Amino acid sequence: MFIAGFPAGAWGTNCYLVAPAAGEECVIVDPGHQAAAGVEDAVREHGLKPVAVVLTHGHIDHVASVMPICGARGIPAWIHPEDRYMLADPEKALGRSLGAQLMGELELGEPDDVRILADRTVLDLAGLRLTVDHAPGHTGGSVTFRTPAAPDLPPVLFSGDLLFAGSVGRSDLPGGDHDALLKSLARVCLPLQDETVVLSGHGPQTTIGRERATNPYLLQVAGATAEPGAARRGL
Repeated sequence: MFIAGFPAGAWGTNCYLVAPAAGEECVIVDPGHQAAAGVEDAVREHGLKPVAVVLTHGHIDHVASVMPICGARGIPAWIHPEDRYMLADPEKALGRSLGAQLMGELELGEPDDVRILADRTVLDLAGLRLTVDHAPGHTGGSVTFRTPAAPDLPPVLFSGDLLFAGSVGRSDLPGGDHDALLKSLARVCLPLQDETVVLSGHGPQTTIGRERATNPYLLQVAGATAEPGAARRGL
């Protein structure tokens, strides 16, 4: 499996292009604020052909480039139904003070082809198998995407703003729920193999094993005592 990733925009949101190998069809994960140019650069450099956009949630820092990318290439965008409204109206999810900062520069709305993600379904896209797990807490429609282990590669979790290296996503914006986020960590992350590579919505990559041993929120849901004061990330 081939993965190209880069941080984009005002919030340094990680956008990923995922393919069976360089030179093949790919899926774009979370093309957020100012991500379109980085996507085009990666497509040219690695000879990729995007066939779909998949979204871990609907916050504008993860979806702001969906319209130009899907429109230019005629490809669908996949999102959980509880976050679909954010594609056209991000202010409802962020509050007016945050949303208004970006309204003038964005091409808002839904692409022509929007498809719905459901819990524990498997997407067969671009020669990949992506397992969808509904993981509410950061938003009501947050999801993660899992790839299986390959002969030469560990499994990968695209965790969005559920799990970060050393932290978790914030839950204080409209639709957020801290208790639900902790339940999602327990349900989605704790059962995974330690060698699972975690590619988050913000910050560096990590592994489930590292987070299981050191992340105060995973320690909390696993029954250990969490250390206070860990900063939470995401818009």
